[in-house]
Amino acid sequence: MIYRFDPFELDVAGFELRRDGTPVPIEPQVLSLLALLVANRDRMVSKDEIIEKIWNNRAVSDAAVASRIKSARKAIADDGQQQRLVRTIHGRGFRFVGEVIFAGQSSPSALSCVLKEDAMADRPSIAVLPFRLLGDAGPAAFLTDALADELIADLSHLRWLFVIARGSSFRFRDSALDHQQIGHTLGVRYCLTGSIALAGEGVFCAVELIEAASGGVIWAEHYEDRLTNIHDMRREIAANVVAALENSISLYESRLARGRDISQLSAWSAYHAGLDHMFRFNRADNELAARMFDRAFQVNPEFPRAYAGKSFTHFQNAFLGYQSDHGRQVDAAHELAQRAVQLDRLDSFCHFNMGRALWLSGDLAGSLDWLEQATQISPSYAQGVYSKAWARTLSGAPEQGEKDALLALRLSPLDPLRYAMIATCALSHVLRGNHEEAVVLAERAVRSPGAHKHIAVIAAIATYLADRRDRSRQWVAAIHQNEPQFRGRDFLRSFPFATGAAREMIERALVGIGL
Repeated sequence: MIYRFDPFELDVAGFELRRDGTPVPIEPQVLSLLALLVANRDRMVSKDEIIEKIWNNRAVSDAAVASRIKSARKAIADDGQQQRLVRTIHGRGFRFVGEVIFAGQSSPSALSCVLKEDAMADRPSIAVLPFRLLGDAGPAAFLTDALADELIADLSHLRWLFVIARGSSFRFRDSALDHQQIGHTLGVRYCLTGSIALAGEGVFCAVELIEAASGGVIWAEHYEDRLTNIHDMRREIAANVVAALENSISLYESRLARGRDISQLSAWSAYHAGLDHMFRFNRADNELAARMFDRAFQVNPEFPRAYAGKSFTHFQNAFLGYQSDHGRQVDAAHELAQRAVQLDRLDSFCHFNMGRALWLSGDLAGSLDWLEQATQISPSYAQGVYSKAWARTLSGAPEQGEKDALLALRLSPLDPLRYAMIATCALSHVLRGNHEEAVVLAERAVRSPGAHKHIAVIAAIATYLADRRDRSRQWVAAIHQNEPQFRGRDFLRSFPFATGAAREMIERALVGIGL
C-alpha cells in the first residue's frame, strides 16, 4: 500500500519512505511509527496504542516515544515547532494531519516486513473489511460500516491478534482485488468479510473468515432477524463473531504448527500448538502443552500468553490430580499467572488464569475479581464468562452462575470447555433443588467431549438427589474404574465451595454416593 504526501511517498508493503522517488534513510521502528500514524490519519493515535503496536506493550518511557516522533518528523521534513504533518495532542497522543493520496498497492513484500524486528511479528493478523450491501438494504444499510467498525474495536481487545486499523482496511471498500491480494497488500493472514441484505421485514447477514494466502474459508455463519431488532442483532453478531474467531483462528494456527519440530517453532506457533494440546484434557497432552509454552517463552521471555498458558497446565495438574504435589502445582499456577499479568495487564487470558489459580487456592472472592476483570477487558470472552459462572456457583450464587454459563454457551457453542459450561448449569440446579433438570444437564455434560471425573461426580450427585440410586452407583463405578482411590475430598479440593448450606448439601451427597 502506497500513501503519497508530496514530496513524499510511503510504501508500506515495500517498507520504504521515498522523497521525489529517492529512498529516505530511516530506522525501521521509526518507519513503523510513521506508517501507523499515516494509516490512521483520520483520528488521533494515543501513546498507549503506539506502545502496543510499535513496542508490543513493553515498558517504554515517554521520552522514548518522543524521540521516535522527533525522528519521524525529521524524516519527512517536519519538526516539533511547525507540526505541519505530525501534530501533538498534548497529554494524549499524535495525529498525522497532512493531505494524503492513496496511490494503490505496491509490488514488493507484504506489510509484515514492517514488523520483522519485532519478536511478536508472527502473531495472527486480520483485516476487517467493510461489509457488502446486497441490493437495497434500506434502513439496514448502515450495518455495512457500523458492524465492521464495531468488530475492529472488539477484536482489538484480543491481545494475541493484530488488527489492521479502519483507516487501512476500509480503503478496500468495493475493491476489485481478491482476498489474496488484499492480504498481501495489508500483510495479514486473515480477512473478515460479510454481506448485508434486506428481504421484506427481515435482515440477513453473512460473515466469513478467510485465510488470505489461499482464499479459503475457515469459518462462516449466517444471522437473521426482524428489521425492528436491527440494533440488538448488530450487538449479537459482534459478540458471537469475536467469540467464534477466538476459537477458529486458534484452532487453525495450531493445525499449522502440527508436525513441526518444536525447536523450529516461533513463539506464537509454539503458543498455539500448546493450546491445541492443552484443550485435549489428558495427562500426556497437558505435559506436551507445558513443553510448548516453555518453548514460547524461551523464544520470547516477555510473551505474557506463554506464561498464562503454562499456568493453565499447572492448574490442570492440580485440578485433575495429574501430579501428586497439589500445593506446589497451585503455587506454580499462581506465580506464572502473576508473571503474565505483570507483562500485560490488558490481556483477558492472563486475568482468566489468575482467577482460576485463586479459585484453586480457595480464594473465591479474589478469583471472581480477576475473572470480572477478564470479562470487562473482553466481554465476549466465553471461557472467562464460564469461569466466572463456576466461581459464582461455588460462592453460593447458583442462579447467577447459571446465567453466566448460558451466556458462555451462546457466545461459544462449540467451545472446548462446552462440557464444563453445561456442568455448571447442572450444578446450579443441584444447589437450587431442581434435581430432574440437574440430571438431564449433568448427563449431557458427562457425555460431551473433554468431560472428566469431576463432571461424572456431578452426574452421580444429581442422580442420587433425584433418587435414581442405580444410575448414581453406575457413575461412581465409572469413576473408580479409572481412579480407584478417588474420594469426595478430591472433588472438594478442586471445587472449594464456600462455607454454608451449599457446601453442606454437597458434602452430604458425597457421603451418600460413597465418596
